[in-house]
Amino acid sequence: MSDIQTKIRYVEKRCKARGKHLTSKRKLVLEALIHADKALSAYDIVDYCMLNFSQNIQAMSVYRILEFLENEHFAHKLKVSNKYIICSHILCEYEHGVPQFLICSKCNKINEQIIAPQIINELKSHAKQQGFTIINPQLEINCVCEQCAKSS
Repeated sequence: MSDIQTKIRYVEKRCKARGKHLTSKRKLVLEALIHADKALSAYDIVDYCMLNFSQNIQAMSVYRILEFLENEHFAHKLKVSNKYIICSHILCEYEHGVPQFLICSKCNKINEQIIAPQIINELKSHAKQQGFTIINPQLEINCVCEQCAKSS
């Protein structure tokens, strides 16, 4: 079974265990995110599904599906670019924690890491001392990947 199919079967199983359904449209969007292996906007997904799967899906449906996938922790929204990426820990049984994304500013390669809980607690504490409350501690860090650095 391919890596894509393994991930889809796992998500189907997790949805069923949670009393949710992985509808055919949700499966299509999930497959597009896994297959693309890069961050996509909702409109990128519409185009990707038509080009790669010959499937037409409306942008409004894609937005609702992405919200579902994000809420179920199968995908992440990159706030800076307003694009979505499949969770790199999608096959894990445990709660992942707060993600940190290292994003290459040249080739857009993305690496997902998990931020240690003590770091998040310190960030929240420092923010509170300054009169702020952190709403979403997800970090997105612009970088240059090793491959792009070598080719510069």
